[in-house]
Amino acid sequence: MRNNITSAQASRRVAVTALAVTLLAGAAAPGVAAAQQDRPALQEAIQGFVDAGFAGMQARVHDQRGEWVGTAGVRKLGESAKPPANGRFRIGSNTKTFVATVVLQLVAEGKVGLDSPAADHLPQFGLDRRITVRMLLQHTSGVFNHTGDYYDGTVLPGLPSTGQEWVDNRFRAYQPEELVRFALSKPALFAPGTDWNYSNTGYTLAALLIEQVTGHSYAEEMQRRILRPLGLRDTVVPGARTGIPGPHAHAYYRYQDAGQWKTVDVTRQNPSLIFGAGDMISTTRDLQTFFSALMTGKLLPAPLLAEMRTPHPKSGYGLGLYVEQTTCGVPVLRHNGSTIGYGALMYGTPDGSKTLTASITLGDADVDVAVEYPKALDKLLGEVFCAG
Repeated sequence: MRNNITSAQASRRVAVTALAVTLLAGAAAPGVAAAQQDRPALQEAIQGFVDAGFAGMQARVHDQRGEWVGTAGVRKLGESAKPPANGRFRIGSNTKTFVATVVLQLVAEGKVGLDSPAADHLPQFGLDRRITVRMLLQHTSGVFNHTGDYYDGTVLPGLPSTGQEWVDNRFRAYQPEELVRFALSKPALFAPGTDWNYSNTGYTLAALLIEQVTGHSYAEEMQRRILRPLGLRDTVVPGARTGIPGPHAHAYYRYQDAGQWKTVDVTRQNPSLIFGAGDMISTTRDLQTFFSALMTGKLLPAPLLAEMRTPHPKSGYGLGLYVEQTTCGVPVLRHNGSTIGYGALMYGTPDGSKTLTASITLGDADVDVAVEYPKALDKLLGEVFCAG
């Protein structure tokens, strides 16, 4: 997520973007209507997000009954077309699961030590040598979050990431080193390893570590290690490109400025502010393929997959994903994420036999993220992981 402020908010805002944010949509593909008729409870569950005020949603469920795809709402405000059944969208902090996987592959190859100082691979930043690679991936480094923080009851502003300030700067190109140096100019929130606090900067550092160790860009390594082997043709690391290639829904941002509510189409934006932490673009199909491959051990050796799934006691966060239980007690792994405009869900059982991937977009309506959004999410999770 762009502004994961607290652990509790990170868990509940999953597919929203720092609350004032906006999410996704597109047009139904042939055969989708029949799939929806086959599983009306799932269709009703995604319609619940639209009823709560979201503009649109597309969802994909894979389980013992096969694969179901559904859409609800609209692709664009003022039009009637539905979101694309497999449209592209900004996946926000689901990017972190991809980045963590590549870092752990480097660990498996002996090129990086999980509990070695991150400074060994990133000497240009003068990092506290107590900060390990593991701490970057688990949000326990204490490094300030460059998009803004909330810690110990205090709001700590970061680079422009909400409101009119973000709107005015949404096409600005940032260099990842610039993001890190801004974060390091702020006092550490706590001594490394002594607490937990969500930090986008930790993953910007992790992506830079990938580049330093391999000698290739983070985008190239992502292609070589994950996207190409799994055939994820609709997943991209966009760099500073502002558009979304291929079919996609429009995303909107509703915010207050000088006492006035404004709504702006934010489909186009420069994602370099969240380099390595939330910049990737994908589809529900590609996310399903990736998460299933990860859960079934196709991307990491068993010991490192176990490390990834070992949660921090305060947050439930492992290395690049959360470890949770549904309300009916089914264990699930997930990340979820959002940018201003787009939100994404990525859930799966530990054996990979059931997955849920989805995208949501906000429009110009208020959404109650404290009550109505969690209610819609719980209903959907119940239908996917608990029904029957």
